[in-house]
Amino acid sequence: MRFTREITDKFPGLHVMVGRMSGVNVRESKDADLEAFKQEVSGIIRSKHTIEDVKNDPDFRAYRDFFWSIGVDPTKTRPASEALVRRILSGGKLPAINTAVDAYNMASASSSVPIAAFDDDMIEGELLMRFALEGEKFRGIGMKDPIDLKPNQIIITDSKKIIAVYPYRDSDDTKVTADTKSMRVIVCGVPGISNDKLEKAYETCAENLGKYAGATASEGKLFP
Repeated sequence: MRFTREITDKFPGLHVMVGRMSGVNVRESKDADLEAFKQEVSGIIRSKHTIEDVKNDPDFRAYRDFFWSIGVDPTKTRPASEALVRRILSGGKLPAINTAVDAYNMASASSSVPIAAFDDDMIEGELLMRFALEGEKFRGIGMKDPIDLKPNQIIITDSKKIIAVYPYRDSDDTKVTADTKSMRVIVCGVPGISNDKLEKAYETCAENLGKYAGATASEGKLFP
């Protein structure tokens, strides 16, 4: 993955960890072992956090600060890891998408780090992180129609298309489905989040995907 000079100049502490998962066997959710694991992770999170102290957690705060810096209100669009933790703490039902998505969501919740994943066979060429251009269009997962992006938004592209608005919305075109056989995983860092934390989140993600989606993980690489 490459970063443009504009990104590294504005956010010198921004790093991501990227890896590939091969041999993926995605199944629909309601896998009994995975559902039990989700409850186990939920119990650990409830032992570590309360809904009142989440706003003061330094990791969640780092992501919220980054969101503000790129013009995103984190009280309306929460970082994925914080949204999952808040859902657990409030007694809400966890998403049940498929075994792969649920497995990396649990890695995100337990590590406090947002994790994005894509169908690797749908990615063309090298990945690039850059600022969006005025009027570029993007259709995220679950969106009926594409939206117009603004220049302050950070995007990840392959050689032909936008695959994500960083670090909170992935493209519908490259989402992980029951047909996915290989995945590209991006552990999303922001200034204030250590590289060690990104590495540990990737290791947890790889372990979860290996156990619940049969994936074999490559060694993660840190960028830039």
